[in-house]
Amino acid sequence: MSTKRSNVMALWLLGLFAVAASVATHTPTAVAADASDAARKPNIILVMSDDQGWGDTGYNGHPFVQTPNTDAMAQEAFVFDRFYAGAPVYSPTRASVMTGRTPIRCKVPNHGRYMRPNERTIAENLKAAGYVTGMFGKVHLGSGQPDTPCNPSGMGFDDWLIGLNFFDNDPYLSRNGKVEHITGKGSVIVMDAALEFLKKHKDGDQPMFTVIWFPSPHDPHEEVPDGPSLYDGEKMAGYYREITLFDQQLGRLRAALRDMRLADDTILWYCSDNGGLNRETSGGREKKGSIYEGGLRVPAIIEWPSHHLQGRTAVPVSTCDIYPTLMAMAGVKLDSPYPLDGVDVSDIIAGKVTHRPKPIGFWHLFQPGQSTWSDRILKAIMEKQQAGAPLPHDPPRMLKDVNEYPQFPEDTATGHAAWNDWPWKLHRIQGDKYELYNLADDPMEATDLSKHPDQAARVERMKKELNAWMRSVVRSINGKDYENK
Repeated sequence: MSTKRSNVMALWLLGLFAVAASVATHTPTAVAADASDAARKPNIILVMSDDQGWGDTGYNGHPFVQTPNTDAMAQEAFVFDRFYAGAPVYSPTRASVMTGRTPIRCKVPNHGRYMRPNERTIAENLKAAGYVTGMFGKVHLGSGQPDTPCNPSGMGFDDWLIGLNFFDNDPYLSRNGKVEHITGKGSVIVMDAALEFLKKHKDGDQPMFTVIWFPSPHDPHEEVPDGPSLYDGEKMAGYYREITLFDQQLGRLRAALRDMRLADDTILWYCSDNGGLNRETSGGREKKGSIYEGGLRVPAIIEWPSHHLQGRTAVPVSTCDIYPTLMAMAGVKLDSPYPLDGVDVSDIIAGKVTHRPKPIGFWHLFQPGQSTWSDRILKAIMEKQQAGAPLPHDPPRMLKDVNEYPQFPEDTATGHAAWNDWPWKLHRIQGDKYELYNLADDPMEATDLSKHPDQAARVERMKKELNAWMRSVVRSINGKDYENK
């Protein structure tokens, strides 16, 4: 990287402190719906990039990456400046979106785990309320085979085209259980399928719930955006090219919604699934895979043109909040038989409150992850389907994690947990090491205050709260939530 570019990056990092201070005073605005709109359910679209860090956007001040469509959305909509992924890796965060729960509760403690079909997902809730549902892209929560409770149909989706994990050019994807080998850029294929779904149902009687989870900018970074070659000579050029490709597809979506006259009545919520791959632009300490801010803090924007959502907030919000918030915004009763970790933050979006009602808990490395090679697995299934032969991976991948209820001691404290009670964040590392940071004063988590005498009472209180939350999470993964249900 050139000296000039290094200087720009250093200035950008210093700007993190200024942004954190300034956004808190930027008041969001929202206009309530007319009474005549009360009975009309909005369309809902969830868009997620894969491995994009908080600072890996133009609107958050990245020194060179081109994200004009994301920047335009930020200008026209509502920006969460301190938005957190449910976990610092992909599968658990996706489970948090689906359930509103800390992902360990539903047996997704790390990447490659299947979500228990006992869970009541956002798709199931909306489908029961009359929505038609579609899922497109990287799922990484279950199977792409037919006749399993772990595929998107089992999660409440009517129509789907999915990969099991990351994919790139010319991917193998499962369309409602039948695997296809599709030529083209994976991110473009995902958007093509999502737009086809929207066009199919736009004139129907049902509102639409659409999940679009992109494979970019996850490695191997072989997809490239349209137009001339970008970022030649820059560090991690392929990563940033895929961010621009994702941005182009987000622009396609927003333009298509306007062209189909769906934009006004559609809630569109965009975020990333975990921190980015570049520490320098992660928006905090460390990057993907870490419970420090750089592994959890991600870009996020919500828009609903008919409600004129606009502004920017530094109030902490999490992917666990998406489910209860959307139910409130859409006027749909939240029907979850299990304890949620997420909260309805619609009043934060509307500018009515400026404080989060309860802390956010994080816990990583409770269990190790498991490898999921999407193309390899789906290609084997496709070949069996075409030959009319019995499908592979049956039953291990058909019922993976479904009937597994290993019992963990309630005092389990493996891995790295944290308790974000803004502006304070307490870390618990491998059970007995604690660190405390004031994120407002120290967004890079550089100065540990856990031993400071002025913070002794705070540390003890937060330890008790974090421990109680961890105990409840262990009871959930042990299956206690499902008893008598």
